[in-house]
Amino acid sequence: MSDQMRRRSSMRTAVVWQVLRDALDRRARAAGRNVLDVLDTGGGTGNFAVPLARLGHRVTVVDPSPDALAALERRAAEAGVTDLVKAYQGDTQNLFDVVEREAADIVLCHGVLEVVDEPDDALGTVAASLRDGGTLSLLAANRTGAVLARALAGHFAQAAAALADPAALPRRFSVDELTALLTKVGLRPGPVHAVRVFADLVPGVLVDDPASFDALLDLERAAAELPEYRSLATQIHLLADK
Repeated sequence: MSDQMRRRSSMRTAVVWQVLRDALDRRARAAGRNVLDVLDTGGGTGNFAVPLARLGHRVTVVDPSPDALAALERRAAEAGVTDLVKAYQGDTQNLFDVVEREAADIVLCHGVLEVVDEPDDALGTVAASLRDGGTLSLLAANRTGAVLARALAGHFAQAAAALADPAALPRRFSVDELTALLTKVGLRPGPVHAVRVFADLVPGVLVDDPASFDALLDLERAAAELPEYRSLATQIHLLADK
């Protein structure tokens, strides 16, 4: 991976990683063990799975793409964590064909609700994979951020249609909708963070420039904590406990 791609990936995941690391530490203390069982639904090539395994956790990735899983296995081998990473082809519809119910301490559901037909059913299945006391990390596309992105790209008619009718942007969510979904499947919603508030709005050269990268990353982390900036974010990240 080039330095440019690495910086872009870091910018996309930095806020989520910061929140997730804290959640891992809390769960480890509550469970009384340092090694946790993590399920990454739709985990693809292992952007989260491999670093989690490098922390010493056991990670199971379920993803529908065989190519992504092959890349994950190569990545795990390069990192020396093949013994801690399991990869299965599947999705939320057949999740329990490849993993057990109530077997995960932490479940990642990142970018999944955007690609399923029934988000509440998918989320219910994911929630059923958690042990009591476990934590779900949910990352989903933000509807108002998507409207803003279309307007900035010059797609004004699309943006106006989405303002008039949320159904014009399917599989995009508000914080209230995500919170309601989590409550519906029996989870207790926790902290909410805005993800990619500025990084997708500023010129790409500023993301790629090492001289400005750290300042932009600090700005993203600061804005993530402030509710008033959620409407600008590309994604919304929530934690929820079972």
